[in-house]
Amino acid sequence: MVNGALRVHLGLCGMTLLWGLSWPAGRAIAQSLPLLSSSAWRFSLAALVLLAWARLSRGAWPALSVRQWAGLAAAGAVGVFGYTIFFMYGMRLVEASRAAVVVTTNPVFVTLAAAWLFDEPFNKRIGLGLALAVLGAATVMTHGQPWALLTGGVGLGEWLLVGCILAWAGYSLMAKRLMVGVDSLTATAVTAAFGCALLWLAALVVDGPAVALDGLSEVTLNQAGLLTFMALGPTVLSYVWFFRGIAALGAGVASSYISLVPVVGVSSAVWLLHEPLGWSLAVGGAMALCGVVIANRARR
Repeated sequence: MVNGALRVHLGLCGMTLLWGLSWPAGRAIAQSLPLLSSSAWRFSLAALVLLAWARLSRGAWPALSVRQWAGLAAAGAVGVFGYTIFFMYGMRLVEASRAAVVVTTNPVFVTLAAAWLFDEPFNKRIGLGLALAVLGAATVMTHGQPWALLTGGVGLGEWLLVGCILAWAGYSLMAKRLMVGVDSLTATAVTAAFGCALLWLAALVVDGPAVALDGLSEVTLNQAGLLTFMALGPTVLSYVWFFRGIAALGAGVASSYISLVPVVGVSSAVWLLHEPLGWSLAVGGAMALCGVVIANRARR
């Protein structure tokens, strides 16, 4: 039993590492490949693996209602297609370390929206965590000048990261309301497939068939490795470990590991991409991390 619990915790550590490394990897892809086409190929591989995994683990596809299919389609449009668009275009303009801090404040905003829309618990400690996380993210976004948010001093890349937060919050709220009765693995696989279809449509329209379909032949070995890592690591393998963690330890313990993702994201971006670690990133990141931890603990 001890060895089994240890394997679960090691898997959650691996999940944290992979999700943290996705930031410098995404930054490298955004700087060197067509954004829409590379995302379409990445999610093609991820969706195929997820669908095969869901089918083999369940033995048969669950019978879904029209409402559930509609919910999965909407979630794929917002949580996969929308989030990926904001993420990849944002990563082209913003350092991976700053993006990792800003976007990983997602749980706090989901908590606030759920309290407003679904009457979920909200208390002073959650409010304190929200305020601290927002102030920390604003400090990171504005390079230590959070008042610039009110004076138009924030660039397009930072606003695209805000779009990531809104897209993920929308996806999470849809999961609460529209995907009731659908298990997590099926939901992840089907939404990835719907999002992938929209990414292919956008790639064919914006990049053109020549780039979207034939451009893969010009991808270097290093770029192909990054795409494969993003498809199988943060998108597939991390979910395997996360689901096992929830089953063995509970959602609270498993979710607590997510708080470490920005730490890994910032550290790996500084180490691998040689991004500068300025005071605003260090201080704002610490504030955002503390805010997320306070809000999550208060919610549980």
